Amino acid sequence: MADAPLTRADVGIWLINLARDSDRLAGMKTQLDAMGLTYTRFDAIYGKDHAAELAKRADAAAYARNMGSPILPGKMGCFASHVAVWEAFIASDYKVALILEDDVVFHDDFLASLDTALAGAAHWDTVRFNCIRAKLPISQGKLGDYTLNAYVGPFTGNATYLLKKDVAARIMPNLWPQTRALDHELNRFFKHDFRQFGLEPFSSHVDDGNVSSITGTGFADVHKFKWYKRLPHYRLKAANYFRRAWWLARNGHLRPNKKELR
Repeated sequence: MADAPLTRADVGIWLINLARDSDRLAGMKTQLDAMGLTYTRFDAIYGKDHAAELAKRADAAAYARNMGSPILPGKMGCFASHVAVWEAFIASDYKVALILEDDVVFHDDFLASLDTALAGAAHWDTVRFNCIRAKLPISQGKLGDYTLNAYVGPFTGNATYLLKKDVAARIMPNLWPQTRALDHELNRFFKHDFRQFGLEPFSSHVDDGNVSSITGTGFADVHKFKWYKRLPHYRLKAANYFRRAWWLARNGHLRPNKKELR
């Protein structure tokens, strides 16, 4: 039986925000209040303050191999913050979560895109409203003025996304230990067996002012390994294209569809 359409009443909204980032919170509050969206602020986990504790829940060697760079405290804190929000969501009465990071800029059509995604809930398990990268999109069909896309290439960025409760409950136990950034982990939808799509044109974007508690100002904290030490990462990255394509093909999502979804 197809999932019933969802409405905003079914959605719990969580905003991930560090206590120290009061300016970001104020900016998000202004935007969300203007749209009439009620949210719960989640006190983000600051990785540098909890590095030793978080390191026990991460596989640093696997992370380095998979990502081609050492694991940062900020990456661990970001990962743990999102998973903790998933836990709060699962314990709630909501059917779906809208999870936000605090550097989002909403476009004028965000509410329209949100309502459109909810009405088409039968066609996705998670859906993103912005991205860092979204490579090789494949149309799954039209939802009103939007296109629901799958992606054979990398589809990264977790700043604004919807997540169904049953999907969160099924995936969450498999997220530990951390071996990747969360968006890269979720980009392995072929492993976790869920429909991860994007709604385009995207109705929000990220503007962190080039200052991040995760990667530092201007990505100053990011230190990638030399190219030859990144070979395992490149091999894995290439293999994941085939794994994503194979999962999409097996589940009927690899052939483009331009029709209206019902």
